[in-house]
Amino acid sequence: MSSEIRDRLYECGVIPVVVIDDAANAVPLARALVAGGIDVVEFTYRTPAASEAIRAIAGSMPDVLLGAGTVLTPAQARDAKDAGAVFGVSPGLNPRVVRAGLEAGLFFIPGVTTASDVEGALELDCKVLKFFPAEPMGGLKYLKSLAAPYNHLGVRYMPLGGVSAKNVRDYLAEPAVLGCGGSWIAKRDRIAEQDWDAITAIAREARDAVRAARSEGR
Repeated sequence: MSSEIRDRLYECGVIPVVVIDDAANAVPLARALVAGGIDVVEFTYRTPAASEAIRAIAGSMPDVLLGAGTVLTPAQARDAKDAGAVFGVSPGLNPRVVRAGLEAGLFFIPGVTTASDVEGALELDCKVLKFFPAEPMGGLKYLKSLAAPYNHLGVRYMPLGGVSAKNVRDYLAEPAVLGCGGSWIAKRDRIAEQDWDAITAIAREARDAVRAARSEGR
């Protein structure tokens, strides 16, 4: 199952990182993303609607790969799994949270910014890591340096934080990058406005960027 999730994340390439205020918008949002070629979505636990949004999509669109983001406590990790999330993401490396996520059955992606963080994640058997906040920490140049000592172990990264339509292709062309978090794809205000056509168009552009970057990297 872990390899399947990893493959799905790589295939999608850009994972919308969503802050949602009304769970009633979850299924229409997922449909808009799928129409644009994206079948993976991460709902952040920054609002009370995240759990319900995951549950709604899991119940009606089982082919969508669902993630829970900003998982900060063991209770949130367990709640995300119960709601139907398959993977969990945290902004930092909290061993208690990571262990709770793994014990619940989530494919867990902790956040890292330093070599010590990476080695802490490896101790927890995590080899897909969130590089956050990507651009403020030094961007792709920093990530290449951070990744170099661990590439032979198969460690891969998902940058988020300052990643946008303008630079996502550069990140995706880097072999150490499994995929990128895309907070620009389905913005909070656009979801609230139910602007599904715009979200579909942005998703399609993001998927085009994935294909272009991957073809350039061959």
